[in-house]
Amino acid sequence: MKIILAGAGKIGRSVAAILAGEGHDITVIDRDSELISHISNELDVICVEGSATNPETLREAGAEKADLLMAATEQDEVNMICGISARKLGTRHVIARVRDPEYLNQREFLREALGLSVIVNPEYECAKEISRILRFPSAVRVDTFSRGSAEIVEHRVREGGKLDGMELRRLPQELGAHVLVGVVERGGEAMIPNGSFVLRGGDMLSITGTPGELRRFFVACGTYRRPVRSAMLMGGSRTAVYLARLLLEAGMTVTIVEKDRERCDRLLDLIPKAHIICGDATRSDVLLEDGLGSVDAFVALTGEDGDNIITSMYARDCGVGKIVAKVNREHFSDILENSGLDSIVTPKDIVAQQLARYVRAMDNSLDSSMETLYRLADGQVEALEFKIGSGSALVGVPLKELKLKPNILISAVIRGTHSLIPDGGTAIHAGDHAVIVAEAGRIQNVDDILEVEA
Repeated sequence: MKIILAGAGKIGRSVAAILAGEGHDITVIDRDSELISHISNELDVICVEGSATNPETLREAGAEKADLLMAATEQDEVNMICGISARKLGTRHVIARVRDPEYLNQREFLREALGLSVIVNPEYECAKEISRILRFPSAVRVDTFSRGSAEIVEHRVREGGKLDGMELRRLPQELGAHVLVGVVERGGEAMIPNGSFVLRGGDMLSITGTPGELRRFFVACGTYRRPVRSAMLMGGSRTAVYLARLLLEAGMTVTIVEKDRERCDRLLDLIPKAHIICGDATRSDVLLEDGLGSVDAFVALTGEDGDNIITSMYARDCGVGKIVAKVNREHFSDILENSGLDSIVTPKDIVAQQLARYVRAMDNSLDSSMETLYRLADGQVEALEFKIGSGSALVGVPLKELKLKPNILISAVIRGTHSLIPDGGTAIHAGDHAVIVAEAGRIQNVDDILEVEA
């Protein structure tokens, strides 16, 4: 597909890298000549220097024949104007990044009024991911399918723990939990294991199951953590505002530590039920005085990766049960892998996988539609949820009779509100949702998982 990305910032570059890697024709627009030069040297994409709101620039980028434009500049209004202009010129689908909390409750109105296909809010999506982690603190990361009917969580195997040395086929009987390990990341390599695979300390697992079965799994492993009731947020950013609202709605108490006095006054208006403290959260005395030692969770949300990492490590040493750090630079995530800070969130990656799902769904040629896409194991593997149409070759055939391609796993089948971990005798029905685990970029539609007979 021909895709235009307006804005060559962190999110624009991340999305461009993913979609160019999947073989799409990518054009990037930005006014900053330095950014344009950098992305041109880094990626196999076409670059256009200019304003994304200028119709001539959009024409030069090919908006008249583009399948999709994503407007991801730093300014909401520029993104909306860019989207309107692209639609007028003939672009089939438009996605706009809109970040201001004031626009959050108007998303549907704006989408319809401006002719946008999707409105993306990176800070809100980041807040939703963190809120899922805090609601299930035993896991490093939590992704949901079919509104929570099934979940896929990340969990690191402890050295000498119950899972260390266990063969995967023994896991259900040893732990009494009906879950499925879909991905094992070891030494930077991601594997889709079979039943004879033996787990080792340090492995990062992606595990699928219902919320109840996953809870049973963590209890049996001895790594279950009680639900978070109180959280301290470092930094009063947009993400903090969205997250505070989500946590307050879930019945948690929220403290935000922000050093800018004017921003603190604004936070008092935006989230009156939160406890707002004006202070520098990089200072240990401020954190301790404001109750760091008594909260269940600490979330670092400033715009400085270094501050987020160092302060999170201090919170860990103070015994805080659950810690989440927002990190923008990818190489920091690799460095932190063995630091004890497992729950790292990166907003640009969250938005990139959301857009990748949308693009993949647009390109879907069958009647089985893609509902969800998550990138696992540093983007090496994907978990994809499809709603199965009546025309799919999977319908009515027991799984043991399907000829799946190598390294493909059907990790869950969701029927109505009921989720099950399938076995060889399970047959998928039209209308079911199937969760597929596969190497990144390999699956465009659900029937791609089957071997094609000569």
